[in-house]
Amino acid sequence: MKRIAVQHFSDLLCVWAYVGQVRVDELCRKHGSELTMDYHFVDVFGDVPGRITERWKDRGGLAGYGKHVLDVVERFDHVEVHSEVWTRNIPASSMSSHLFLHAVQESGGVRALERAAWALREAFFLNALDISDRELQMGVAEELKLSRSEIEKHLDSGLAAARLSSDLRVATEQGIKVSPTLTFDEGRQVLRGNVGYRVIEANVQELLERGGTQHSWC
Repeated sequence: MKRIAVQHFSDLLCVWAYVGQVRVDELCRKHGSELTMDYHFVDVFGDVPGRITERWKDRGGLAGYGKHVLDVVERFDHVEVHSEVWTRNIPASSMSSHLFLHAVQESGGVRALERAAWALREAFFLNALDISDRELQMGVAEELKLSRSEIEKHLDSGLAAARLSSDLRVATEQGIKVSPTLTFDEGRQVLRGNVGYRVIEANVQELLERGGTQHSWC
């Protein structure tokens, strides 16, 4: 049986991707043998000083944005967030973490990327740590028993940078600007932002039932 290809676009510093990860996990748990998950990273928080400090300067700056994140997470009971998120150990950019994760995938595969991505998300949202810091990233790798030398090899060779550049190109070509975004059926079906699990699964179920080869008139 042909697997359904799912593209997952996100930024590690995006609270909606943090909240929504449980839905991706459930999708993989229930339909993992029928899906191929392809992870991409998008530039939402690539420039934190420009995006947050500037855009929120009239709404309390980083403290105001941190309060917004706290308010978002308060609506959900499956995740927690540090009370000083976005006010302590603030990353300058998510790009360093995305680069690291591509090096992780090159050295350990997609499962290693999934584990490392969640560990970094928890490090930021739950523990208020600066996940743009290279030593923190390598500490996560060591905790997950991933090879530091292999990760550094892919960082130094430029291969991880090439993969991240490909992410940004694909996101631009497909008009992906929101984190998280899921696309199905070669981009014909797109779900952006805080989408419920039943909606996500319904899209997958439709493709499974028609084999991913016929396109519905409706």
